Amino acid sequence: MFTGIIREVGKFEKLASGRIVLSAPLIAPRLQPGDSVSVSGVCLTLVAAEGPRLFMDVLDETLKVTNLGGLRPGDPVNLEPALRAGDEMGGHFLSGHVDGVGRLVSLAAEGKDRVLTVELPAALRKGVVPRGSIALEGVSLTVAAIRAQDVSVHLIPFTLAHTNLGMKKTGALLNVETDLLGKYVSSFLSATPAERKLEDELRRSGFL
Repeated sequence: MFTGIIREVGKFEKLASGRIVLSAPLIAPRLQPGDSVSVSGVCLTLVAAEGPRLFMDVLDETLKVTNLGGLRPGDPVNLEPALRAGDEMGGHFLSGHVDGVGRLVSLAAEGKDRVLTVELPAALRKGVVPRGSIALEGVSLTVAAIRAQDVSVHLIPFTLAHTNLGMKKTGALLNVETDLLGKYVSSFLSATPAERKLEDELRRSGFL
């Protein structure tokens, strides 16, 4: 599990033979092989660490669903080690299982904030509600507005300075994870009466 609070903006080095290599001098010393790391919102398992460099395997399915396959050497990536018992919860619960990608429409100034607007596929918009939580590139954010095809969030100066969101250009693809609780609610509401009845019986029997 993750919180969406970015601990370092690392650099993508390469992706070859299904293995991604990153430079992360700040968090690398605290990591061990087998640890989970959120890479711009994508949960990956650390295979090896050599100095500041992290090596992680990436499945083809992950490359299809996320933007990792389009990274170029030197591109910034948001990094967050997995949540540990006793760690502070500053954002919201994230699984690191990206639901898909959205396309950056604009990043416009509004006072001291920046308003980031991203176009989402219809399947992802179902899991987004006003003032609800959403993760873009692994960053915990609050939904400010929802329109027909896109959603907007506000970025404070700290977020702009400590994540890669302020570096993204119009048209860039952003990894999106919708709210974990919203997914369960959506799944329940879309269930058939028979499925709901079975779930109710399992809950009464203490299995859920």
